Amino acid sequence: MTIFLLLFAVLVATVAEPELGTFYTTIAFLIGGFTSIISGFIGMKIAVYTNVRTTYECADDIHKGFVVAYRGGQVLGFCLVGLALLILQIIIIVYKALLNPKTTDDVTNMFEVISGYGLGGSTVALFGRVGGGIYTKAADVGSDLAGKNVQGLPEDSPDNPGVIADNVGDNVGDIAGMGADLFGSLAESTCAALVVASKSDLILHPEYSDGIYFPLLITAVGIIASFLTTFLATNFTKVTKDNVERTVKYQLIVSTILMTAAVIPLIFLLPPTFLVNVFGTNYECTQWKAFGCVAIGLWSGLIIGYITEVFTSNQYAPVQNLAEACCMGAAPNIILGLALGYFSCIIPIFCIAITIYVSFTFAGMYGVALSALGMLGCLPIALAIDGYGPISDNAGGIAEMSELHPSVRESTDKLDAAGNTTAAIGKGFAIGSACLVSLALFGAFCTRAKLTGLNVLSAVEFASLLLGAMLPYAFSALTMQAVGDAANDMIKEISD
Repeated sequence: MTIFLLLFAVLVATVAEPELGTFYTTIAFLIGGFTSIISGFIGMKIAVYTNVRTTYECADDIHKGFVVAYRGGQVLGFCLVGLALLILQIIIIVYKALLNPKTTDDVTNMFEVISGYGLGGSTVALFGRVGGGIYTKAADVGSDLAGKNVQGLPEDSPDNPGVIADNVGDNVGDIAGMGADLFGSLAESTCAALVVASKSDLILHPEYSDGIYFPLLITAVGIIASFLTTFLATNFTKVTKDNVERTVKYQLIVSTILMTAAVIPLIFLLPPTFLVNVFGTNYECTQWKAFGCVAIGLWSGLIIGYITEVFTSNQYAPVQNLAEACCMGAAPNIILGLALGYFSCIIPIFCIAITIYVSFTFAGMYGVALSALGMLGCLPIALAIDGYGPISDNAGGIAEMSELHPSVRESTDKLDAAGNTTAAIGKGFAIGSACLVSLALFGAFCTRAKLTGLNVLSAVEFASLLLGAMLPYAFSALTMQAVGDAANDMIKEISD
């Protein structure tokens, strides 16, 4: 990733800089990329240490095992979000001193070059999310097929060397990969909101000069709300084998409620009314409309997370019905599993569509960016929940490979069952926020390019839409092919 970042930085320096010979965007790009790498590395390092500790604590009490696994995920969440916010704020302070913006155009130019920070984060996310996903799925499939089907070994057997690759893959894909993905979304949505805000008349109100930093403050109060939530979860909740998932789900609800209340004082940093121009149309935004944009994104994220749990948890009918279908063979399992996956998209898409409509009506593209930040407001909690999954999964593998008493594996399996669901919740947040962030980035581009309209019926635009719609399928096909090839190589290696 370092090699690619350095090579891509040359392209940024020659194409994306406002003037040749300046490196403001390039430096922000490199800082964003390396911040994402460092955050993922710290998360993986802590996860490896936490795996063994979780196994050890589960030998005594499942509650202790849960607390250790969850706190390991917390390191990823708070480290990533804290570093993202801190370093972005330092970049703004330094660039403000270097560029000394005096006019509105100067402010816009400053935030435009700072947006390279988000580009760096998303570049690393491409490698971390896709590369990590290929690694973990290839290791998982290869290990299971070679061990269970070919050799008849139990899951996570110490006689299967692929188990080690499986454990490593969980850290790479679900810790570093998911962390890089959500880091990119957070950085991009923040930068997009700053660029759009700089082109509004928000900066024309000197008595509300701090209002332009409203997007940064949303993330800041999200850290506080998430900290209070995790403190309550690990110190005032008793986890048993029957309430693991319920405990995790309550954290999403509590953090959302606390975050909603925490945003209210921030809106008074904004002017009572200000105008946001989109495609030549002025949208009048008020303090409470800005709050509505953040709140609807926040609560849409909660609904998406909850729906993800319903469709992936073994506590609900969808998964239970799919398990019954497996008794009839592999074909019903695949058919009904695909149907279940397609059904699971309906409510999240409705949530995203309503969020976009309401936020755009309230504040144009600035509202969309705020709703994306709202969905990512409780990101430390989402990442902690996501990190908890692979930690508890690997704890079960360590218990099996260490040949501990079956009761230890029983406890880790309870944590792992909830962990599989929580990992899916993290993916739901990543997908939902990515949709809003992409629209927010498009809004920032339109704002900077001073576009006054977009005709999708134009030949070039419509042809480009078709090509863009094709890309996810091509990308998915390449990824699945890579997983299959890597799994085949791993099966051959293990079998030999």
